Amino acid sequence: MKKNILLVFGLVAVAAVLFASGNKEEIVKPKVGFEVGDKATDFKLKNVDGKTISMTDYKDAKGFIVVFTCNTCPFSKMYEKRIDLLNQKYEPQGFPVIAINSNDVTKQPGDSFEEMTKRAQDKAYSFPYLYDESQAVATAYGATRTPHVYVLNKNTKGLTVAYIGAIDDNHKDADAVTQKYVEDAVDSLLGGKAVKTASTKAIGCTIKWKEA
Repeated sequence: MKKNILLVFGLVAVAAVLFASGNKEEIVKPKVGFEVGDKATDFKLKNVDGKTISMTDYKDAKGFIVVFTCNTCPFSKMYEKRIDLLNQKYEPQGFPVIAINSNDVTKQPGDSFEEMTKRAQDKAYSFPYLYDESQAVATAYGATRTPHVYVLNKNTKGLTVAYIGAIDDNHKDADAVTQKYVEDAVDSLLGGKAVKTASTKAIGCTIKWKEA
């Protein structure tokens, strides 16, 4: 009986390992990055226009709406227009959108820099779309999904993370949204108020990580 029990446990363990190895692409990297209230770090990444961009380039910015997104994820596509509208609304008020694609191109060829450039041109993005080829920025921030938003507030300490999570509460239908998390966060910061809902669960595809 004891041998049979050990055999069963052994088979279960092997099955678990095989299952995990066959689903590497869907594994979400362990959470390590920033939390609300943390000081955010700057970055330098290539934009689709070929120029390198960092947040220090925005001398008059009051903060930033950093969105980890991509070309291929259905959730990112559903939010594409809303991301552009966020930039159109808040860039003039000092909170520009900076979009970042961190997907591994070997796992998702449609997220190559060339494809990013085409999509940005086809959709006439009003915001910069940066390529995080090394995935260092996504790792530093702790992004795991596309889209995954980080609202940063500029203050005497530098850049502080004020909100992390989803754009709103309805990815399927923009007209059915009842809670605009990012807009509420930025409006609060512009009004000198505390952000009431400082974090939500990011809903979207997993970032496609490079093999270790």
